[in-house]
Amino acid sequence: MSIKILIVDDEPDIIEFIRYTLEKEGYTVDQASNGLDAIKRSTEFKPDLILMDVMMPVLDGIETCRQIKENPKTNHIFIVFLTARAEEFSELAGFEAGADDYIHKPIKPRVLLSRIKAILGRGKNVEEKDMQLSVGDLKIDRSKYTVEQGNKLIVLPKKEFELLYLLAGKPGNVFTRDVILSEVWGDEVFVGDRTIDVHIRKIREKIGDARISTIKGVGYKLNV
Repeated sequence: MSIKILIVDDEPDIIEFIRYTLEKEGYTVDQASNGLDAIKRSTEFKPDLILMDVMMPVLDGIETCRQIKENPKTNHIFIVFLTARAEEFSELAGFEAGADDYIHKPIKPRVLLSRIKAILGRGKNVEEKDMQLSVGDLKIDRSKYTVEQGNKLIVLPKKEFELLYLLAGKPGNVFTRDVILSEVWGDEVFVGDRTIDVHIRKIREKIGDARISTIKGVGYKLNV
């Protein structure tokens, strides 16, 4: 079954260029010109990945990403921002909203395809027996991308889920920042330590501060 990718941009030339590049590689492609259309197409087209501009009319990319990631029906979709803005605050806002990666314009076809393959390749080798994890009152189901704490269902964007799932795989063990970056974001995604801190803070807000400990200068661990 072909991988489905949704392109969201208000510039027709960019959409045409990316669409040609992706379809030539065998991807099934759909498009939207603004954030509201993207939210609608994410439930109808059901893409595996969304390539989305940050600056758009009607609804910007950051808010669009946040709404898609907060919807249990669409929060598993990978979201990659396409942007000409290089400011660090913009990237941090995107990652906090749940984005999986950033690709800066002008877009180079080889870089675009390489990053897409790297992102889509994550998690394919997870064994079935590891799909469900239980740590204390936390129940984490990777097959459904759901987290339950007691009788409460917690909705996590994909990157927050992946980070919690990694820590829950070996509760009590300390995961270094390098390991977290490699396992959750991949070697080809260029993010910094502050991105990890943002995601840890968001997870703590949802499951409780005491559940994750910071080991200063090293990394993080999930407490048993």
